[in-house]
Amino acid sequence: MKTITHWIGGKPVEGTSGRFGPVYNPATGAQEKQIAFATVDEVDAAVATARAAFESWGRSSLAKRTAVLFKFRELLDAHRDEIAELITAEHGKVHSDALGEVARGLEIVELACGISEKLKGELSTQVSTRVDVASIRQPLGVVAGITPFNFPAMVPMWMFPIAIATGNTFVLKPSEKDPSASFRLAELLAEAGLPDGVFNIVQGDKVAVDRLLEHPDVAAVSFVGSTPIAKYIQLKAVEHDKRVQALGGAKNHMLVLPDADLDFAADQAINAAYGSAGERCMAVSVVVAVGDTGDELVAKIAERAKNLRIGPGDDPASEMGPLITREHRDKVASYVTSAAEQGAEVVVDGTGYSVEGHENGFFIGVSLLDKVPVTADAYKDEIFGPVLCVVRAETYDDAIKLINSSRWGNGTAIFTRDGGAARRFQLEVQAGMVGVNVPIPVPVGYHSFGGWKDSLFGDLHIYGNDGVAFYTQGKVITTRWPDPADGGINLGFPSNS
Repeated sequence: MKTITHWIGGKPVEGTSGRFGPVYNPATGAQEKQIAFATVDEVDAAVATARAAFESWGRSSLAKRTAVLFKFRELLDAHRDEIAELITAEHGKVHSDALGEVARGLEIVELACGISEKLKGELSTQVSTRVDVASIRQPLGVVAGITPFNFPAMVPMWMFPIAIATGNTFVLKPSEKDPSASFRLAELLAEAGLPDGVFNIVQGDKVAVDRLLEHPDVAAVSFVGSTPIAKYIQLKAVEHDKRVQALGGAKNHMLVLPDADLDFAADQAINAAYGSAGERCMAVSVVVAVGDTGDELVAKIAERAKNLRIGPGDDPASEMGPLITREHRDKVASYVTSAAEQGAEVVVDGTGYSVEGHENGFFIGVSLLDKVPVTADAYKDEIFGPVLCVVRAETYDDAIKLINSSRWGNGTAIFTRDGGAARRFQLEVQAGMVGVNVPIPVPVGYHSFGGWKDSLFGDLHIYGNDGVAFYTQGKVITTRWPDPADGGINLGFPSNS
């Protein structure tokens, strides 16, 4: 059985702990690989390697850094199908969805390729006689990323390209459930010419996570995952004097007003609720139907839901694949059962679903719950599966009050033809990312991703300008000089190397 190892100092490093975790193919339910869990000493070795590499990488020119990133971007583009296949094999999402994940990660790599624009700094001349003041940004040192299973390539690429471009070195702890994609990214970075030690991977569990949070040479930690773990990451990191950005869970609401195009809204609800089997922090998990739209909208969603093609992610005919583990599949199914017991109407029941020839796979069908009480567990909890709740609201004001009462504030959307209502919604709703007739408003790479309330712990969002600020620290320099002397003659062509 193949063992997935660590990546330290530009090469694979075998684990020594003797502890391993299973890596399954969710479509078959079979364990196909195992992952070596890191010891504290192995985490320390990765951090020490990154620390040593920072001595030169942190002082390297922007030209050198961006040359590596441009080459990495070229290699990533050439190998996107291969990486998508690794994602499908270990996560289960359909190949087209995995390709989309790689493409969104590629956006951040492209942003990092233009890092020189983000690091130009500021200069004020002659603030006093012969006195100038400049503001610059410099790297932190060794930074770490702890990433989830649902986007094993994209979320790491939300972090390390900007961290590396700004002069930091990086230690990644990917999900132990689907680690191969990030390992392949490490190989491509090495092929692109990234110096040894600038990017490292430690595989593992809580042992590795806690050591990264405690290690005195780790300056900052980025995290994406569930809200309880995000809270833990923030408290533990701050306790050890680290900068932290920890993105937590969500319960994203999609508000549908009576004037909306209900066919369009139903299509988008299907896409946003059931894409990637609902294993997205930006998935729509609640539709709020306003006024008399509910019955017609639910009927349209149900009609579409019943016709979705569910199967292995490597089957081109499949529109939705399995969930990541058997345990998670069973937990998602339990929410459908409890919702019925707690007063919801089960319009489409996806529990008990199986795929012929893949009976041992971690498959579940899509579920649609209508008239869900706000006291039901299916409404209150982040399910992270293909379960869509519909709640009813008499008016827009009732709907906005409902949405804003949620403890999460990651993403939300409104569907309407009324520009005034849309403008009011985007100003009044308490969420970090808002869509107007866009159900999953994930920002493009040059804007930042992040929510409010229990969806974000820390002050800065991820990637975009916030990402650059997170991985750098400001410095202000005040100078006074006499008139410049003659610098001599040099007829050579100036170079930025």
